[in-house]
Amino acid sequence: MDLNILRHSLSHIMAHAIQDLYPGTKFGIGPAIENGFYYDFEFNQSLKPEDLPKIEKRIKEIIKKDIVFEKKEITKKEAKELFKEQQYKLELIQEITEETVSVYTSGNFKDLCKGPHIKSSKQINPESFKLTKIAGAYWKGSEKNKMLTRIYGTAFDSKKDLETYLKMLEEAQKNDHRVLGEKLDLFMFDEKIGKGLPLWLPNGYFVRKMIEDYMYKTEKENGYLHVLTPILAKEDLYKISGHLSHYKNEMYAPIEIENEKYYLRPMNCPHHHSIYSHRLRSYKDLPIRIAEFGTVYRYEKSGVLSGLIRVRGFTQNDSHIYGTKETLKKEISSILKIFKKVYKDFKISDYWFRLSLPDFKNKEKYGDIENKEIWEEGSEVLKNVLKELKINFTEAIGEASFYGPKIDIQTKDIYGKEDTIATIQVDYYSAPKFNLYYIDKDGSKKPPVIIHRAILGSFDRFFALLLEKTAGNLPLWLSPIQVSIIPITSKHVKYAKEIAEQLKENNIRFEIKNENESISKKIRIGETQRIPYLLIIGDKEKKAKSVAVRKRGKGDIGMVKLNKFIEKVKIESDQKS
Repeated sequence: MDLNILRHSLSHIMAHAIQDLYPGTKFGIGPAIENGFYYDFEFNQSLKPEDLPKIEKRIKEIIKKDIVFEKKEITKKEAKELFKEQQYKLELIQEITEETVSVYTSGNFKDLCKGPHIKSSKQINPESFKLTKIAGAYWKGSEKNKMLTRIYGTAFDSKKDLETYLKMLEEAQKNDHRVLGEKLDLFMFDEKIGKGLPLWLPNGYFVRKMIEDYMYKTEKENGYLHVLTPILAKEDLYKISGHLSHYKNEMYAPIEIENEKYYLRPMNCPHHHSIYSHRLRSYKDLPIRIAEFGTVYRYEKSGVLSGLIRVRGFTQNDSHIYGTKETLKKEISSILKIFKKVYKDFKISDYWFRLSLPDFKNKEKYGDIENKEIWEEGSEVLKNVLKELKINFTEAIGEASFYGPKIDIQTKDIYGKEDTIATIQVDYYSAPKFNLYYIDKDGSKKPPVIIHRAILGSFDRFFALLLEKTAGNLPLWLSPIQVSIIPITSKHVKYAKEIAEQLKENNIRFEIKNENESISKKIRIGETQRIPYLLIIGDKEKKAKSVAVRKRGKGDIGMVKLNKFIEKVKIESDQKS
């Protein structure tokens, strides 16, 4: 059975249960989603998580009645009469352009719906679904509309599949970057500052700075020129770039300064285009690789904000490469090789490639494209590079940006949701808009081909991804504290300090746990904080100039000479192994 159809049918049965249990409820929409379903309601009373078992019980009772799903086409006038007391359904009916609408009846519940649905509720195993949570959701996702109550559920073909998923979900929730961020004291949010605006705490900023330094060094070695540009600009810049026409709803409202409008930048590219046009460029100068760790601000709806994954202010690992048609293939190939090296160093391998192409039938997104042949040519270049590097990829029609085709690197988060972690975009749109050109061999002016490239995407999202994929067990070279020295008694503190001096001389980050607490508690705290190495110091270790080592994930590995331990840690850190 198609799980999406099963889940969508369950959303109707859940709405049926709500109708029985909470008369007078107003109904929104109830689609199937990845791994489950939801339905939005306007209740006359507040709903609590403790109410979910009662709703589940009623759903099971309805399922056992073997109700049939029946579809009927009716006129819009009839639909308005049928749903005359359901304001959200009336609003949806008003938006339908066809003369007739489809309605599904299941038991004594009727819903405005295109379907499809299962034939009968007997196709559902009553033990293979579960309601998972209650959340708030604005009607149609707009903060201008009323906040409704959204009930989420999940469903599978069998009880065994459901139990497997719920177990995975329980483990995933432990390793959610928001949970780990608080547990490891890495970042925070404060409503007084604003939703979706992260505050980086000392440990978190240390890790982030290490990642930034790594990328700066990597990019520098590959011919990138780093710049720094303002976080806001005048309105005209974003009119030229197309952001005001394509992304205005995702931009913050303008700031009035001396009778002129300024916007917080949603992207860095217009600023980099200005740097390119700062001086006359020759074909001999190309390609020019401009890079920036550029902070941008986007107005994300509060309902979609999610820790560091979806925020309103974030810093991109951004670059724009200005080249010729002849250099395009080589640059794309170089970027992909850098990407593979970077992700190998970070021990991330569960990703795949997607070639995102335009859908020229979508006039709203691609309607102002004049030279489609160039777009197709660019798409072929991307495709050929992927093939030459023997990289498997999928194609996604309609996922290209408004200025060109692109390669997206995809992964799944701990909940199984697909997300883009990096992107390589070819831009045929911006050069003529910004009057960007170079002087070719024959003295003529030609527009450069622009590549937008973000190896890590944004540092914020990448940090969240890394945190979740490592379950907070960051590699040694990234760990804020690499070694925790734990003296058994106060008489071992002196030796602990001697060890600390040697670690310091070798640029190994450490702490001394000298609190008046039991050894077992100090070890437990060190393990909870995901510290890679714990050194237990007692009489034996002091006498032998050694350390008793506990390694994260492996436990006790025995006594090791201090100089040998230091050598091992340095090699592990330097090799990012």
